Amino acid sequence: EEERALVLEQSWRPWPDARKRLRGCLEWVKRQLFRVGEDWYFLFILGVLMATISFMMDLLVSKIFEAHRWLYREIGDLMVLKYLSWVMYPTALAAFSTGFSQSITPHSGGSGIPELKTILTGVMLEDYLAIHNFGAKVVGLTCTLACSSTVFLGKLGPFVHLSAMAAAYLGKMRTSVTGDYENQFKQNEMLVAAQAVGVATVFGAPISGVLFSVEVMASHFAVRDYWRGFFAATSGAFMFRLLAVFNSEQDTIAAVFKVNFQPDFPFDLLETFFFAILGVVCGLLACSYLFCQRWLLGALKKNRLSAQLLATDKPLYTALVVLVLASITFPPGLGQLMASRLTMKEYLASLFDNRTWGTLAPNISLLADPPSGELWHHWCHPSATIFSTLAFFLVMKFWMLILATTLPLPAGYFMPIFVYGAAIGRLLGETVALLFPQGLPWEGEAHPITPAGYALAGAAAFSGSVTHTVSTALLVCEATGHLGHVLPVVLAVLVANAIAQKHQPSFYDGTIIVKKLPYLPRIRSRHMASYRVLVEQFMKRHVVALARSDGFEEVLAALDVSADTEYPVVESAESPMLVGTVSRAQLVTFLQSHQHPQAPPGEKLAPVGTLGDCCTIQPIMLQLSPWTSLHQTHHLFELLKLQRIFVTRCGELAGAVGRVEV
Repeated sequence: EEERALVLEQSWRPWPDARKRLRGCLEWVKRQLFRVGEDWYFLFILGVLMATISFMMDLLVSKIFEAHRWLYREIGDLMVLKYLSWVMYPTALAAFSTGFSQSITPHSGGSGIPELKTILTGVMLEDYLAIHNFGAKVVGLTCTLACSSTVFLGKLGPFVHLSAMAAAYLGKMRTSVTGDYENQFKQNEMLVAAQAVGVATVFGAPISGVLFSVEVMASHFAVRDYWRGFFAATSGAFMFRLLAVFNSEQDTIAAVFKVNFQPDFPFDLLETFFFAILGVVCGLLACSYLFCQRWLLGALKKNRLSAQLLATDKPLYTALVVLVLASITFPPGLGQLMASRLTMKEYLASLFDNRTWGTLAPNISLLADPPSGELWHHWCHPSATIFSTLAFFLVMKFWMLILATTLPLPAGYFMPIFVYGAAIGRLLGETVALLFPQGLPWEGEAHPITPAGYALAGAAAFSGSVTHTVSTALLVCEATGHLGHVLPVVLAVLVANAIAQKHQPSFYDGTIIVKKLPYLPRIRSRHMASYRVLVEQFMKRHVVALARSDGFEEVLAALDVSADTEYPVVESAESPMLVGTVSRAQLVTFLQSHQHPQAPPGEKLAPVGTLGDCCTIQPIMLQLSPWTSLHQTHHLFELLKLQRIFVTRCGELAGAVGRVEV
């Protein structure tokens, strides 16, 4: 019978010699390819894959939005039908985005960056990087972006999340292909590269993508991961722009938001004062935005009605909020004062226009339907000036954006604040151009003011102050292909960050606080008195410990009292010298394989032994002293991504310090 089974098995595998030669050839090819290191190939695949998804998503979103525009244009002049076509389209898309993504996994909602920051500190969140979350996020994000500027949301945060999920999956594939064991360090290396890819494939900016991901995600960054981030981000950004050329959107690889500024004299020296004022304005508005956004998230959780909707009927809550936002942006109503027909990309293209609107607006003939080539016409209104429409846009979008951040759907929040900051800069730039129509004279000929330069600085300053990053100054330069305003842009970003970081946590840290994620907060105080806080003042003194000579009953009692993943092992109860740790899994195995002292004699288990004889005790690699300062402890937790450290006094166990205590 065994010989027959062997013959049948061999009959399904013909040509054994050919298969053996082919297997040998494949092994040789794998050795040659991986001679330079397998990381290069998987990082290249990660960049190309995410660039392709980003481009296809943008293409599909543009088709859906054009269908919405066609429906609104062709539906006729009946105001009721126009209102319904404008409102119901984004409401249905947003409700479907929430319902579809939440039905698959609740981790698909929101930006994803706060949770990813928590994972990179060593805390593993269940199912957050699961592959089924990838499909839910892609579909949900596509529907969210199709709502366009009605809900005023972007794609940066979710795309960083998508890149992290793709990197985690590729890491598992690499493990199976190379045969190496999977460890946490390899996974973190791929996640670090994924952060840069997520930014690079949205803005086409690889350098600022790496720097932005380092500033936002990591408190400590390993220099050895730089090349991974730059290589993957460059591959993704190049592929993202190359696909635009293949699709005949551009003639060659160029910046995403290309501008046409005067390169010979971009700004006057005296204008640096106004750029500093712009930084102050952006910093103060960022503080107000961060405070109000965090307060609203907390208020929604405390309110009984909103909390019930967010817990049981998330699509209904989304539909109600989007209905309000869409009604306000209805073009024949208040929307005509906010340029509500423009998409997010068109918003930036219009705000980065190098012409001065204040001098052009009195000379144009206002049309009911402005031509698509002149996007700045959407900011003109017969009964309002350019300054009035920009100011009204800023006032309305301030609270509308805060309200949109409460929606439980896949959405990014960086692009909206980027556009909002550009509008702040454009308003200030137009004001300066109005006050000084001939420019600011400085030792010779005066040059006209360029309001678009202030829009660049405002976009970088406001988004940088909200996220507590400085790399946004480089981001606007890469995204627009313009370096003439890099110094005033950096000045505005630094001033805005100095104000925002002093008074408010960043947008992502604020979300972590509201969601109560297990993330280690920064120590904001730099006063010398904060260094006097010692471990003995906040450590946990009552720690469940086991002795080497403990048996079945002591181990069972310890597992019943505490749910820790590892337990300290001391020499004996009389001599509490810390000798190592033992994992909970080993203790459970110890209980399962040994006989209880009061068990019936018929059970075939090993006799009762001691913990020191039957379990592997891991040595202690790091321990704290009761006189270690809080700053040193905090630094160790951040740098080594620790969960708990034991405290010893002269070698004896004195307590433990976990992330909660810190």
